[in-house]
Amino acid sequence: MKKIPNSGLGRLSAEEYAAAPKIPVVVILDNVRSMNNVGSFFRTCDAFSVERILLCGITGTPPDREIHKTALGAESTVSWKYYKETSDAVNDVMAEDYIPVAVEQVEGAVMLNDFKPVKDKKYALIFGNEVAGVAQEVVDMCSCAVEIPQAGTKHSLNVSVSGGVVLWHFFESLALS
Repeated sequence: MKKIPNSGLGRLSAEEYAAAPKIPVVVILDNVRSMNNVGSFFRTCDAFSVERILLCGITGTPPDREIHKTALGAESTVSWKYYKETSDAVNDVMAEDYIPVAVEQVEGAVMLNDFKPVKDKKYALIFGNEVAGVAQEVVDMCSCAVEIPQAGTKHSLNVSVSGGVVLWHFFESLALS
């Protein structure tokens, strides 16, 4: 095996990416405090062709040096909007017929491997603060919740790692099948 240089990967230009089809998914970040996590979400959303990111509360916004450090320019390719209140973002996407889904450990959560996204539906995936998770008032607005199955001694994953796992599942279900 030989590594492929970046120039040989055949990636889209920013203009081509903007015009390319996206999966029917919006990511909502509910008070994510780490700019590195925010940047990682931008990069992951770019990789999996997510429609847009809604940054809420204390979640940082571009331009920001720390966001750029992990986004590597994806903050310029993925559409985003800031909301002071996460509930306003959820209300807006619900008005656009997105199904709000909390990525959280709550009563009645569906394990991610058992959740089957439906191709003709649109989803708003809500990821929460690194310590407090998705705020209860936001969980209360959601149609359902998904939880990532885990086998270790810890109770959670880093929020940006969770984003990668969950977004891959939705990308695989909505774009690749």
